[in-house]
Amino acid sequence: MHEHWHAMWTTLKTRIELLRRNPEAGYSTETVLVTALLVAVALAVVAIIAAKVLTKANGITL
Repeated sequence: MHEHWHAMWTTLKTRIELLRRNPEAGYSTETVLVTALLVAVALAVVAIIAAKVLTKANGITL
């Protein structure tokens, strides 16, 4: 597990260094915000569907 985090951290540091060298190569702020908003909406939809499925499943009597 430690190796996994180390690899992720190294990759992140490398990407940040590359973006500092060429700041025009990254995503625009608008793109990041829209993506974050879409992820939040998707998580909310999944949570709502999961809650409804669990409610239905708990309502089944055997």
